[in-house]
Amino acid sequence: MKALVIHGAYGSPEENWFPWLKRELEKSGFEVAVPEFPTPKGQTLGNWMKVLEKYDGWFGEDLVLVGHSIGPALILRKLEKVEKPVKAAFLVGGFARQIGDPRFDKINATFFEKEFDWGKIRGNCGHFEVFHSDNDPFVPLKFGEELAENLGVKVTLVKGAGHFNRAAGYTEFPLLLERIKG
Repeated sequence: MKALVIHGAYGSPEENWFPWLKRELEKSGFEVAVPEFPTPKGQTLGNWMKVLEKYDGWFGEDLVLVGHSIGPALILRKLEKVEKPVKAAFLVGGFARQIGDPRFDKINATFFEKEFDWGKIRGNCGHFEVFHSDNDPFVPLKFGEELAENLGVKVTLVKGAGHFNRAAGYTEFPLLLERIKG
C-alpha cells in the first residue's frame, strides 16, 4: 500500500499530524510521501499539480490519498484526470469552493476556476471519508457537509478539533489512522 499526504495553504510536510501519520503508516508497511507544495508564494493549481505529477506512478488501486484544508481540492482535481482509480481518499477540514475569507480565497482561486466533475471524481476512487470539526476557525462545517454530499458520503464530525492543526492540538490523529488502516 501507498499513501500520499497533501498539506494545505501556508502549510508544510513537517506540520500538524503529517509526520506522525507518515511514521505510523510506515510502521504498518505503507510507502508514504508528504510532498512539499509551493505556498503561499507560487500557490496555484498548476504548480501544485506539477509537484503531484512526480507521483503519477503511485496512482492505482493500492493508493490512499489524504488531504488537509486545500489539499482535498487538489485531490479532487487529480481524481478528475487519473486513468487508474485509487483505493481511498480521506479529506480533512476540506472544501470545494471559495470560503469567503480573503486570507485564503486569493491564493486558492485557481483551484476553483471551474466546477468539479463529481461523477468522474466518484468513479476514480473506491472510498471517500470527509472529516470536519464543529469549531473550525477557517472552514465552517457547512463546507465539509457540502463536500461530503457531493461525494455521496456523510461527514465524520470530530467535536472541538478546530482546523485539525497544531494550534488545535493535532500533532497526532488516531481516528484518521484507524480509518485508513480499517
